[in-house]
Amino acid sequence: MKPAFTLLLLISFLSLLGQNKDEKEIRELLNNQTKAWNKADIDGFMVGYWDSNSLMFIGKAGITYGYQPTSDNYKKNYSDTAQMGQLSFEILHVNKLSSEYYFVVGKWFLKRSVGDIGGHYTLLFRKISGKWVIVSDHSS
Repeated sequence: MKPAFTLLLLISFLSLLGQNKDEKEIRELLNNQTKAWNKADIDGFMVGYWDSNSLMFIGKAGITYGYQPTSDNYKKNYSDTAQMGQLSFEILHVNKLSSEYYFVVGKWFLKRSVGDIGGHYTLLFRKISGKWVIVSDHSS
């Protein structure tokens, strides 16, 4: 193994040691969303969201309420692989608010043939029926 790769693995392992089970699950959910997006699978990406009419998504067009309208907006605004590009997230803060809620702040970036875009996000996660889901997403 190359020294740089070995160091990267060690850093990744040490960062996991500092995370509790809930934070690991949240990070894994975001990782799974990234993988789904990068396969042009919006339905797979949406698995991370709360399947409820109470889901709240705040973006440049304002507030969207509900799982289905949020999914529909993603499908309308990212209708093909050129629009979707390749997604990457950078998590800046993960804050435990209670045993039921986490607040996550980060950056998102889409590398696209039609022009790269990116911004920041704040996510409110809630543990519902033993599963972490995004109940509120503010992306800009």
